[in-house]
Amino acid sequence: MERISTDICIIGAGSGGLSVAAGAAQMGAKVVLIEGAAMGGDCLNFGCVPSKALLAAGRVAQTVRTGTPGVAGAAPQIDFAAVKAQVAAVIAQIAPVDSQERFEGFGVQVIRAYARFFSPREVEAGGKIIRARRFVIATGSHPMIPELPGLETVPYLTNETIFAQSEQPAHLLILGGGPIAMEMAQAHRRLGCAVTVIARSRVLGRDDPEAAALVLATLHAEGVCVLEGRGIARLRPLPDGLEAVLDDGTTLAGSHLLIATGRTPATKALNLAAAGVAFTERGVTVGPNLRSSNRRIYAVGDVAGGLQFTHVAGAHAGVVIRQMLFGLPAKQAVIVPTVTYTDPELAQIGLTEADARARHPDVQVLRQEFLHNDRAVTDGKTAGFLKLMLVKGRPVGVTIVGAGSGELIGLWALAISARLKVGAMAAMIAPYPTRGEISKRAAGAYFSPKLFDNMAVKRVVRLVQRFLP
Repeated sequence: MERISTDICIIGAGSGGLSVAAGAAQMGAKVVLIEGAAMGGDCLNFGCVPSKALLAAGRVAQTVRTGTPGVAGAAPQIDFAAVKAQVAAVIAQIAPVDSQERFEGFGVQVIRAYARFFSPREVEAGGKIIRARRFVIATGSHPMIPELPGLETVPYLTNETIFAQSEQPAHLLILGGGPIAMEMAQAHRRLGCAVTVIARSRVLGRDDPEAAALVLATLHAEGVCVLEGRGIARLRPLPDGLEAVLDDGTTLAGSHLLIATGRTPATKALNLAAAGVAFTERGVTVGPNLRSSNRRIYAVGDVAGGLQFTHVAGAHAGVVIRQMLFGLPAKQAVIVPTVTYTDPELAQIGLTEADARARHPDVQVLRQEFLHNDRAVTDGKTAGFLKLMLVKGRPVGVTIVGAGSGELIGLWALAISARLKVGAMAAMIAPYPTRGEISKRAAGAYFSPKLFDNMAVKRVVRLVQRFLP
């Protein structure tokens, strides 16, 4: 076998692995990148990119369907196969950014094979032995498939297969109640499919209940059937699809089944025991600095057992690069923004209202409605609100639900991570008319009673007015 010696060996070419590879190579480290599947990982091929392209098509269809005052709506003419072709075209347009050729241009040695540890400092991949000073495990995650009686007898979809499905589902059954389930439910319903969501507990259960309820109400209004507190007891095939019998006895006939019950870290094929790397079903066991039980091996992204988001994996890359290249201390961020890309979008950073009240008895919750934002009014997108949780004048959490919430949450991510006081947000000049004013007005509401309902301020103003020329 050919032997390769390098500074850094990265296993996995998804968001986290590619970010480490690009940064380390461009700063002078010798880097080997190993990937047995498609470059770009889950986000490019099966996740963020195709799902947002599908949602975009659904949004256009819904706009045509509903119209606007003075512009009559009409039934959209939907070519489902053409929509999926556009999804594939979007992936192809972005793919060069994550391509093998681009990374080889950075000086990265790319090995297209699956890797397996066979010692604490060596992996085998594609008939090569790679020995490195440091390793980064960035293998991501894969769909978690529950044990369901009869599941083996029916075809089912996951996020890894649904975007290649060119046939339009007549009735899509979705098992799961998280962001993937809700996004796919709305997209398929808007593109002309009947959709039923089966969720064991409250949908979007990790989010603010009031914000999640607004998303759910919109899906209901659009014709998505959501069955909460239910599970599938058994499945059986039908000539034109499948039958799902729920645990309450309800029987559903569907043409297709999407499993969206979560994801599990991809660790099984790595032979981590041979490397002395501790792991559980939640992923590689790491400390705040993302280092594993083997001091030479780090884990980033989904496989590190935390939040499973592309932007988290990218942030992890910076943490490990700082340590591996410069020997400097670093640790992962604990406050991360999240967005569910339904319409309306639901964005969160820091604590929800319930969590903030539980942790901080002195928390102050401020609220700003989209209805009072002029841009939301002009666009006819007034459903939604912003909740701002403050402790001693500093934001500890923000929930935003409404059109474009994902674009608004970034400002609050900066405010919380930089420990800014709410006054900095209130003093910001926001262009008019934009939805960004919602954030400024929410922050300004903190000062309103101190200024406008304060008798001492009124007395000072009256006194000063007596002496001003």
